[in-house]
Amino acid sequence: MRIGVITFPGTLDDVDASRAVRYAGAQPVALWHKDRDLSGVDAVIVPGGFSYGDYLRAGAIAGLAPIMTEVVAAAGRGMPVLGICNGFQILCEAGLLPGALVRNAGLHFVCRDQRVRVESTATAWTGGARAGQEILVPLKSGEGRYVADAATLAELEGEGRVTFRYAGGNPNGALSDIAGVASADGRVVGLMPHPEHAIDPLTGPSDDGLVLFTSVLGTADGG
Repeated sequence: MRIGVITFPGTLDDVDASRAVRYAGAQPVALWHKDRDLSGVDAVIVPGGFSYGDYLRAGAIAGLAPIMTEVVAAAGRGMPVLGICNGFQILCEAGLLPGALVRNAGLHFVCRDQRVRVESTATAWTGGARAGQEILVPLKSGEGRYVADAATLAELEGEGRVTFRYAGGNPNGALSDIAGVASADGRVVGLMPHPEHAIDPLTGPSDDGLVLFTSVLGTADGG
């Protein structure tokens, strides 16, 4: 399986995401923000960082990049897409996921290992996990507070699309402790914590994050 990893100006975690893809047994494919095709990949990861310096607001400019036109089209055909941290912000800005990520409560950058509960396994990226399983992964963000209007929150909860929820305390004031959500078809997932930094206990707090990258194997339909 070939999984594309996008790099924007200001992206920081593309190398880590590619490493996680290799750990899972897939082939990472580098994609550039100006690309106008996805090089035949089976899935896409939009990694973390500070795309375009977070100008305007986090993810706003990246959501309009040429590569994201292709990602939106491919997601519409069922290609699995994962957005991590800034990638989650970009997916919301691009309209692939509902809601928005805004400044943390208290306006402080949060950097810590965070327990996150898997709320739904009915997605391309969590099928190998157990519902209710807690994973320990790093969290590092200044605009990580998930918000949405009451109707959207009710829809997400009612349809089981809250994919991850903070456990052991809410680090940023996210509504309903939401750490990640999914699209209606479960193919697109965004989360604020960083599973790619938790794939090997030698370099992270655990290897709990690897389950996201192994879960997607075999789920793609070629986009």
